[in-house]
Amino acid sequence: MTPNPLRLPDRLVAAAVPWILALLPALAAAAPPVSPPSAPTLLRPAQVWTADDQQLHRGWQVLVQGERVAAVGPVGSFEVPKEAQTVDLPELTLLPGLIDLHAHLFLHPYNETSWNDQVLKEPVALRTLRAGVQARETLLAGFTTLRDLGTEGADYADVGLKRAIDEGLIPGPRLFVATRAIVATGTYGPGPRGFRPDICCLPQGAEEVSGVADVIRAVREQAGRGADWIKVYADYGWGPTGEARPTFSEAELLALVETAHASGRPVSAHAGTAEGMRRAILAGVDTIEHGYGGTPEVFQLMAQRGVALLPTLTASVAISEYARQYVDGQTPPAPPSPRMLQSATAFKAALAAQVVIGNGSDVGVFSHGSNHRELEWMVRLGMTPLQALQAATAVSARILRQEGQLGVIRPGAYADLIAVPGNPLLDTAALRRVAFVMKSGRVYKAAR
Repeated sequence: MTPNPLRLPDRLVAAAVPWILALLPALAAAAPPVSPPSAPTLLRPAQVWTADDQQLHRGWQVLVQGERVAAVGPVGSFEVPKEAQTVDLPELTLLPGLIDLHAHLFLHPYNETSWNDQVLKEPVALRTLRAGVQARETLLAGFTTLRDLGTEGADYADVGLKRAIDEGLIPGPRLFVATRAIVATGTYGPGPRGFRPDICCLPQGAEEVSGVADVIRAVREQAGRGADWIKVYADYGWGPTGEARPTFSEAELLALVETAHASGRPVSAHAGTAEGMRRAILAGVDTIEHGYGGTPEVFQLMAQRGVALLPTLTASVAISEYARQYVDGQTPPAPPSPRMLQSATAFKAALAAQVVIGNGSDVGVFSHGSNHRELEWMVRLGMTPLQALQAATAVSARILRQEGQLGVIRPGAYADLIAVPGNPLLDTAALRRVAFVMKSGRVYKAAR
């Protein structure tokens, strides 16, 4: 995300744990009723989009057994158990639960509290509880899977949050976590620029490392503590005037990727400059985040190497709004900010180069639960609604190495399903009005 990490003293962590545990029941009680996936469930919507093709299928129904989809097809095409519970979803389109591959549950919008103040001043216990609330909001908005790309100074709290969701303590999306993320010493934040040099041990937004041996150590430690992905900042704003510059040598990046891949973990690289992107791609990373400064040549290299892009268009919009450089929804439309123009140019170049583009919004910069904005911006900048929906379902599932498990409606896939009014293949604004949410066969939001 935006700008190094804090390891809280053990005594402070220990002191915070009882408060977190005491408040978890209240958070869980605030969740909507959850139906247990005991009996089979037959879902009967007006139409179904499976993400396996480009068509809406009218008159289809979906049978859910336990956590998985058991059958999907026209009425009468499969046997329905007598004990199945029927859920009618008239006038609604059923589709796979949505996926956001660039999220920060431990952040909240910067127009509420600056990034620096969140990292420096907000207790980890507070940030963890807020992350639980924001996870619930995300799930109810139809996003059933998130890749959370760094706690931004909240240490390994995302591992605990993921466990709380998996164990049913609180409602939230399926999480793939990156824990602390990895940055080059002195390049991230808060500070050191702008702070007195005699101030010791500022909390940092990610783990600082220097040199190949330190990079390898950090990857191994984060993997050992529960990271599903390893995230590295391949560039950041540490140039003489604060401009973004590459942060790691090619040897450091190669060692990071080799170590992560040896552990079975993919690598995500924050990269906003062409050179930062080039180094990360050649080192073998699996995804590039942002890519705002990418050139046609760099995007061609991404396409050749099979590296996916998560464009985070909404983050550039939100930051422009906070700086009063852009106002959305005006008539006539407001001109885009320079930041927005740069991200739009890069996105169009990536489309032209046929780069694999998933759905990654950088939510946390803006409000959780409004993740749908990313799909709308992808459509504004050249994707069809169908392409945007594919990016947020089947394509993102492939990026996660979860093809056939997530992002589709087919027998054997997880029953992560949502329903919306209208036709989202024609208008992604339908995703603003999610009427029904099921995750792993449990109903978290029932249609009224």
